[in-house]
Amino acid sequence: MKKVLSISIILISVTFFIGGLTLAYLAINTDFFNKEAIKAEVAPLVDKAEEVAPGVVNTLSAVADEAVDQLTTESVANNINAPITIYKNTLANGWENRSREANINFSGFPAYDGQTAMIIDFSAQGGVVDLRSPQPLDLSGHNLLRFWIHGGVTGGQQLAVGLVGEDGQIGNTVAINPPYPNDWRQVDILLADLETGEPVYGVAWQNTSNGPQPVFYVDEVAFVDELLSQDYANTINTNLTLTIHADQPLYPINPLIYGMNFADEATAEELDLPLNRWGGNATSRYNFAEDATNVGSNWYFENTPPQHDNLNLEDGDSTADSFVRQNIRTETESLLTLPLTGWVAKDSESCGFSISKYGAQMSSDGWRPDCGNGLLTNGQPITGTNPEDTSVTSDPEFAQAWMSHLTEKFGAADDGGVRFYDLDNEPMLWSHTHRDVRQTELGLDEFWSITEAYAAAAKEADPAGQILGPVVWGWTSYFWSDLDVKEGTPFWENARDRLAHDDMELVAWYLRQMARYEERTGQRLLDYLDLHYYPQAVGIAFSEAGDESQQALRLRSTRSLWDRAYVDESWIAEPVFLIPRMHDWVNEFYPGTKLAITEYNWGGLEHINGAVTQAEVLGIFGREQLDLAAIWSPPKHDEPGMYAFRMYRNYDGQKSKFGDTYVQAESSQDDVVSIFAAQREADGALTVMVMNKSHIPVTVPVTLQGYSGGNSAEVYRYSEANLQQIVQMADQAVENGAFETTFPAMSITLFVFPAE
Repeated sequence: MKKVLSISIILISVTFFIGGLTLAYLAINTDFFNKEAIKAEVAPLVDKAEEVAPGVVNTLSAVADEAVDQLTTESVANNINAPITIYKNTLANGWENRSREANINFSGFPAYDGQTAMIIDFSAQGGVVDLRSPQPLDLSGHNLLRFWIHGGVTGGQQLAVGLVGEDGQIGNTVAINPPYPNDWRQVDILLADLETGEPVYGVAWQNTSNGPQPVFYVDEVAFVDELLSQDYANTINTNLTLTIHADQPLYPINPLIYGMNFADEATAEELDLPLNRWGGNATSRYNFAEDATNVGSNWYFENTPPQHDNLNLEDGDSTADSFVRQNIRTETESLLTLPLTGWVAKDSESCGFSISKYGAQMSSDGWRPDCGNGLLTNGQPITGTNPEDTSVTSDPEFAQAWMSHLTEKFGAADDGGVRFYDLDNEPMLWSHTHRDVRQTELGLDEFWSITEAYAAAAKEADPAGQILGPVVWGWTSYFWSDLDVKEGTPFWENARDRLAHDDMELVAWYLRQMARYEERTGQRLLDYLDLHYYPQAVGIAFSEAGDESQQALRLRSTRSLWDRAYVDESWIAEPVFLIPRMHDWVNEFYPGTKLAITEYNWGGLEHINGAVTQAEVLGIFGREQLDLAAIWSPPKHDEPGMYAFRMYRNYDGQKSKFGDTYVQAESSQDDVVSIFAAQREADGALTVMVMNKSHIPVTVPVTLQGYSGGNSAEVYRYSEANLQQIVQMADQAVENGAFETTFPAMSITLFVFPAE
């Protein structure tokens, strides 16, 4: 496995979310169409490689030269025009700075490419950065203005971009999404949206706020020729084909992949929701006897009643009881989280870092001002806390007592009761998320000791209950324990905990331990391998849709779920292929274990882009034979993201569903239009889901091989034409097993072909 050299730096910038976390990443830019520029960009990495692996560089350089030659040759063959560079390390030759109410340093740092960037300081309202060419620009062979932007310490600057005409006037402007703090983001703007009506002489960034704005950075400014033109559209429409092998039903699709975390009753009822999870950081210290929990780092380490206002508590029910009761009403399977930290909340009022006890802190809860964030005013973490400030001890017998309470109230797992139990939540982050009660890092030996004891106790309490683990947060925790990660830089080169355990990846070692336990005792403790996954590219998980480049990245990043060749566009910087990787681990170390991803989020759920991405993710889950999944957290009832679930679970308002037996289907250009097909057991119908992931309509020939059913199909569509409804379109005629149809830009279309 490749050791990412920048990972130790990046881990410092961990940002926690309620159900998971995302990490900032560092990117490397290359001038895609300039051979020498590519080599110049790669040179520092080659130097570093020589330090790490002497003797390998010559071979790599030869391979790189060949790849670059091929890349640049193919670019010329495809008639891609070279960029018109405005700024790269310095302002282009002959260009002038005619800015007003703005201070600019053209030799600033940080830079996107590691050299220099423009530092921009808008000193007043109405400020303009105006970069001007001495002669008119010929943009006939270009369709995008591209640049990289960095929001400085604060981010959030309000900006608009336009082109400057001969008279110095700025034409149509496009407001860009506010830049991120402390990170770079690529911005692409269609030139068609920046029409000036006259020759173009320059580019301008406008301050659209009501006053001065914090300093920000801009780098790599150029007009580029991307494959977004009508010529590209014609190429798509000419070359793209969809094929469905109707006579090749392959394997069941487990409906549990359509699960959610903390879905409300209306959502569960509407979707016939298969699975509802009680999970996240705030469940790790839930005390069923007190109906209280501690939310950890989510909110000032406070004890509180579980915050689920959508539940209707009945007399004598705890919040968890009401959660299970709701699921029983909607015929939804419950997945509960068993606390394994050794501590559960003692009441609903205490907090882990009392200011009156531990002193002034960097911030506190405005509603509970004595509850601090556990960081001294100098930023140092508070140590030496007393877990009994907030908690009482718990053990496997406590977990058994809760399960006994549940089985007595609702029945055993095989008799309508709670069917699934997670072995806590993200244990390799306990020293962060629950550092008021645990300030030591979790190593593999302790992790296994805890896991074995609690899993065995759970199987004793309800033998039919299904156990999921290890429920780790993401990429580094698939391979290393928290003890290793805390060792320092670079921990992957001297992972002492891992080396002491046969140098095995954490997940592989965990599965081997489970297999050895079963060999020794005859009892299976683990039913599902459960991992959390949040795409790590900046601005994807939990983020709004963003501009077109961000939306394209969101869709591409779904390939990390399955594509062994896709290099993740984040600090991970290597192929993830998560679900095949999980299959590989299970097949080698503990065959028969099912696969679960009980937290994930691709963001953009407020936008059609997020809906298309979510529909893509659900299709991938079925095709790649995942067994169980739960999004964190559900989209709002009226958000586009919810319609992605409706397309699979209730596309017609009558609870009609996508099929449950996967059928082979493929697209010749999966990056543009993707396809998933399945046969529905209830009536034999063939259901086909198609996502147009591009920003242009696409006309596609569709072939149904081996289909001898009816001569038409029902068509249901969700698109920007109506974001508040799935629309039933006119039936699609089928002639000799084929048809041609147009898919609107950024849309989800479902075909329902009657049974043969």
